[in-house]
Amino acid sequence: MSLRTVLLATAACLVSAPALADSAETATSEKHSAAKSTPAAKPAAFNTGVAKGRDLLDTAISASTLDEADLAKLGTTAVAGIIGNLPGIRAETSGIDGFSSLTVRGLPLAADGSKFMQIEEDGLPVMEFGDIHFTSADQFVRADIGLSQVQAIRGGSASTFASNSPGGVINLISKTGEEEGGAIQLAAGLDHDLKRVDFEYGAPLGGGWRFHVGGFYRDGEGPRHVGYSAFRGGQLKFNVTRQFANGFVRIYGKYLDDRQPNYSFFPVAIGGTNASPTFASVPGTDVLKDGAQSQYTSSYPGVDQANRPDLVNGREGIRGIVKSIGVEAQFDVGEWTISDKFRFSSIGGGYNEAIPFITAPAGALSVMIGGPGAVLRYASGPNTGQVITSPSTLSGNGLLNVGLHINTTVNNADNVTNDARASRVWPLGNGKLTTTAGIYTSSQNLDTFWRFTQDLETVASGGSATRVDLITAGGVPVTDGGLLAYGFGIAVPLTSYHRRYDLQYRVTAPYASANYQVGKLSIGGSLRFDHGNVKGQLFGVDLDGGRVGTGTLDLNGNGAISLAETKVALLPLSQPGNVDYSYNYTSYSVGANYRVAEPFSVFARYSRGGRAGAERLLFGPALNSSSGKLNDPSVAYSPVKQAEVGLKFRSNGLTAYVTGFWASTKDKNFQIGADATGQVIVINVDRTYSAKGVELEADYQHGPFSLALGATYAKSKIDKDTNDPTLDGNTPRHQPSLFFTARPQYEQDLFTVGATINGTTSTYAQDSDILKQPGYVLVSPYLFVRPVPRVQLGLTAFNVFNKLAFVNLSSAAIPASGIINAQTLNGRTISASLRFTF
Repeated sequence: MSLRTVLLATAACLVSAPALADSAETATSEKHSAAKSTPAAKPAAFNTGVAKGRDLLDTAISASTLDEADLAKLGTTAVAGIIGNLPGIRAETSGIDGFSSLTVRGLPLAADGSKFMQIEEDGLPVMEFGDIHFTSADQFVRADIGLSQVQAIRGGSASTFASNSPGGVINLISKTGEEEGGAIQLAAGLDHDLKRVDFEYGAPLGGGWRFHVGGFYRDGEGPRHVGYSAFRGGQLKFNVTRQFANGFVRIYGKYLDDRQPNYSFFPVAIGGTNASPTFASVPGTDVLKDGAQSQYTSSYPGVDQANRPDLVNGREGIRGIVKSIGVEAQFDVGEWTISDKFRFSSIGGGYNEAIPFITAPAGALSVMIGGPGAVLRYASGPNTGQVITSPSTLSGNGLLNVGLHINTTVNNADNVTNDARASRVWPLGNGKLTTTAGIYTSSQNLDTFWRFTQDLETVASGGSATRVDLITAGGVPVTDGGLLAYGFGIAVPLTSYHRRYDLQYRVTAPYASANYQVGKLSIGGSLRFDHGNVKGQLFGVDLDGGRVGTGTLDLNGNGAISLAETKVALLPLSQPGNVDYSYNYTSYSVGANYRVAEPFSVFARYSRGGRAGAERLLFGPALNSSSGKLNDPSVAYSPVKQAEVGLKFRSNGLTAYVTGFWASTKDKNFQIGADATGQVIVINVDRTYSAKGVELEADYQHGPFSLALGATYAKSKIDKDTNDPTLDGNTPRHQPSLFFTARPQYEQDLFTVGATINGTTSTYAQDSDILKQPGYVLVSPYLFVRPVPRVQLGLTAFNVFNKLAFVNLSSAAIPASGIINAQTLNGRTISASLRFTF
């Protein structure tokens, strides 16, 4: 290890700081002194995905909690990044909200989003389906210092106490003002431009009333160089609670309007072998600091959902807009506990992504598209109009790419949910029987519009990539302001994925559970019946029926039609496809827990759940777009079977949970992949998967020292692929054998020092199991310094050793070009913070 590395690590440890909050809400002295950030003991009762909260050692489930103090030490405020620190949960994210892939216990990452886990906020789902294309659940939820806990249940009763969540439930729980106090936190990047302010305050009001309010705002370019302010926005949340002798009523609301850049693919040089590849940044760029976005390519003409010309603003990035209001009530009525949760969320926003679709030497690409003798000329940026006389030295690397720009408008993703339940504890023999019955209803709208555009761009750093015009040797412009086509136009049919969805999903799910506890033994089971109804319309050429969706349109308004303007993808507005089908599935879970001794218990559980398919079913062979019915009703949902057995121990500062698991599922889906040349392809998925393994969660505390550890070992397999039998027996892409997180810490009254360490073994880039995607270990140290009461200073240092950590490699094998598109985690990112607690 070099002296430079040691010095950087030491400096980071001395100047690291929290990203969120630093003290447990339940300790008034800590609230007012900003003293220790050591987490208090985990709460005795766990309430997410179960019938009734109880001590985890008395329940036959696998569950975890990150409390307020834990959240401060993870080095990220991105929801997927936070979730990835929970045992058993695999999170692929580049540090932003809205372009992540989440799964649990080896279940497949067949696409982006979270298919088999439900993300909840205060006990209700953010979106009914977590993997809607370009509209995933984490786009519409944020973490700030008003967050009290993150609770997670994996497998088990998640199948029966929430819909569409057979793999697990993640619940972000807000503070509710039990004790008076608040905080203001200012944070800023030291090696990047990002400024953020968080605040929260809550207090009892007397007469049984209490409240809490909090939120954040941020602004700046961010940790990657894109040439403009890519982060902008924030959220405001509030709740008011009226406590009664036998229960409470709570009203709460949220306003979120936040945009972030989309750190998607970027070109990187690749060498070595498929089994042991080597990587380097393309000359003139830094894959850890640059992005595909640019100040000179972020705006471009397009065609809107009414087939009219308009202008796309790619600087909107991934934008989530949420206005929600909810009511929660719980009362003891006689021997019964009655509760109800209701929320309405008005949801909108948009999605923008820039992808280097094809990257090649500028001279070769110009000949391939424009023919011999074609001329290149700058179409945007400071050199607009100038001829590129030396393509081989362009931007210091001589490369051009056919860029793919994706723009999605979320017109309406409104969500209405209600969950009502009643529980009672009955004396029975020498034990007690707890019964619960409830009904869950939801309505999820999905009105979105997709459009894709292709252009020619340079490969440059610092957000300085520019568009390039291509003119044939005969003087005919192939491009229009650098744009090749208002659709795909290159390598993929022009009209592919130019779509609009206008749908409504309704879900009704009655459920019930019973748990009998006698002495040290608890035996229980639960049952849920999901009924769904889907209605609406689809617009797109790639429906069955021979729809027309191309045309000529003067998009730049100059009165002339360019070659690119003859390649315009249009919606067949007079030829909608219909959606009108329903589905049903039953979920169940049975388990037993035995409290061997006060500090030790063992459990076993078997569950069967389901996940209804959302819009990924609708363009393709699954749907008859004339009748609106599914051609094969079995594709309406994916069944998930799970078995788990584990032990739990808690004594003398040590808590350890070890669980062995097996899971299997059928999945009919489609995913964006790549072939051996790196060419992007869409893969129709019709598979069965299985996974088995073991997960560990442990906490140890001895005096000022503590260690939190989570690790998951899993072996996943494609059991059968109906469309491509050569994949049978392969390991699914992006599924490591081992992934882990560790958080060692030392704390005194004046300071807290520690690090969050995240690691994963290698995976396969694609399901063909050819190209290895390297594993990594990232170290993110932190230090909290409390020089005076109520004040805390520090810095965070994410990925302090600046490791190259891959999230996604686009090719199935090393391409002949030696250039591959890669999505990576951010490089070293250091931020300072000042927190005042009152």
